[in-house]
Amino acid sequence: MFILANFLAALANVLSIGFTIFYWLILIRALISWVNPDPFNPIVQFLIKSTDPVLEPIRRVLPRNLRQGIDISPAIAVIAIIFLQSFLVRSILDLATRIKLSS
Repeated sequence: MFILANFLAALANVLSIGFTIFYWLILIRALISWVNPDPFNPIVQFLIKSTDPVLEPIRRVLPRNLRQGIDISPAIAVIAIIFLQSFLVRSILDLATRIKLSS
């Protein structure tokens, strides 16, 4: 059972790193949107392509009166990432610990 526990611990660590990277990508995209970036810049294109799959569904769900002016979808996505990192990653780590202790 220690193999399953180690696998779950490694999975939790990889998920945590992935959530952290995605958090920073969303934050950087939100910050560069304030300065009107060059849309042909490869870095800007990468940021848009990597964050749009998460931000676009959030924008579609938001009511029409919240879509005007400031885009709050990055803030909602960051809150969701923090929640998932706190809940999902810690739950997987706790499960791995319980499995390791029970064997």
